[in-house]
Amino acid sequence: MLSLKNIVVHYGGVEALKGISIDAEKGSITALVGANGAGKSTCLRAISGLVPLSSGDIRFEGKKIDGMAPERIVRLGIAHVPEGKRLFLKMSVSDNLLTGAYLRKDKVGVERDLKKAFEYFPILSERRRQPAATLSGGEQQMLAFGRALLSNPKLFLFDEPSLGIAPIIVHEIGERIRRLADEGYTIILVEQNAILALELAKRAYVLETGKVALAGDAKQLKNNEYVKKVYLGI
Repeated sequence: MLSLKNIVVHYGGVEALKGISIDAEKGSITALVGANGAGKSTCLRAISGLVPLSSGDIRFEGKKIDGMAPERIVRLGIAHVPEGKRLFLKMSVSDNLLTGAYLRKDKVGVERDLKKAFEYFPILSERRRQPAATLSGGEQQMLAFGRALLSNPKLFLFDEPSLGIAPIIVHEIGERIRRLADEGYTIILVEQNAILALELAKRAYVLETGKVALAGDAKQLKNNEYVKKVYLGI
């Protein structure tokens, strides 16, 4: 469904991605794991059109998307849930959710997906009139998740969804990501929490200093001695 071929990205004079190739299969979870600065978030930003490629090729459903404006990429069905949530803190929960649908014209579909977001996270329905600033960190992550759902995507890009939230909420977010895949959505999951990522994913890539160091079946990588020592703390 999504294919990155030999992509190179520079930030100024620094080569952040050094010829990375990644494939994400339709209806599955693909994990990108690695330390800070490995290039994981840059991969997602490149897919979303937020940073330009120096070279390489990104295709979504067979269509070349690198070089497209971010809003065109959203229209194609790619939703980016960024690290740090990036919510409108003074706006209500409902209004934050509806910002995800700003490119849509199908009011019936938007209402359907709003109900779906509340079904995924009932706490958001209870607090729909509250400002986003009054939510806990975990609830704000749920809100960022729900906002992405309102864009009616085919592919979700999750950037560190477990960062800074309580373990019980991490488990809930993980279960909802798994549910998305079960419902046929495609997911690329960026996580420093390698245990969570490898438990959820079908396929995984280990990134180190802008390169793919290891790639393969997530369960096999979870049992890889190098991965266990460096990323799982075993």
